[in-house]
Amino acid sequence: MNIAILGWGSLLWDHNADFDDQHNQWLPDGPELSLEFSRISQSRGQALTLVIDSQNGENCRVAYTFSKRKDPEDAICDLRSREGTTRKNIGFYFADGSRQQGRDPDSLQAIAAWCSIKKVDVVVWTDLESNFKLKSRCGNNFSLQNALSHIKGLKAKGKAKAAEYVWRAPDFVQTPLRRALQGHPWF
Repeated sequence: MNIAILGWGSLLWDHNADFDDQHNQWLPDGPELSLEFSRISQSRGQALTLVIDSQNGENCRVAYTFSKRKDPEDAICDLRSREGTTRKNIGFYFADGSRQQGRDPDSLQAIAAWCSIKKVDVVVWTDLESNFKLKSRCGNNFSLQNALSHIKGLKAKGKAKAAEYVWRAPDFVQTPLRRALQGHPWF
């Protein structure tokens, strides 16, 4: 069984031996998903991290790797553990049509089409949602201006984490916020 894991952020560069031992090399030709740095991360000092965001994001081709696991439940558990989240925050798509879970219908459709082309049996991904309105100091919806204000208002440690996350994100991830951060002095 071919089980693919999709990645676009810290999965690709923030190494975790328990997780990394269970998958192969990352490949650059995954599906296109709408991504943006619109989730406030508690573990990264309130820095903004990448999530699937069909309202604010931009289509980016993501990376993928093949799990060494043979049971899809093990691959789902590996990703859930690596992300320190609950099962409801792990998306999955079974090519035989038996099961799927994902917050964004457009992403599910893109993943299904890619899965068919690549002859993959199961795809799993981190399916965290934007929490910007809930967690930001401004309490407003995510917008480029609100995100820039949020980042500029972070303490030094949070700014350092934000810079690391944005700069280490793969080159194929080009979003409106990333372009704004790369074009304006904010750090």
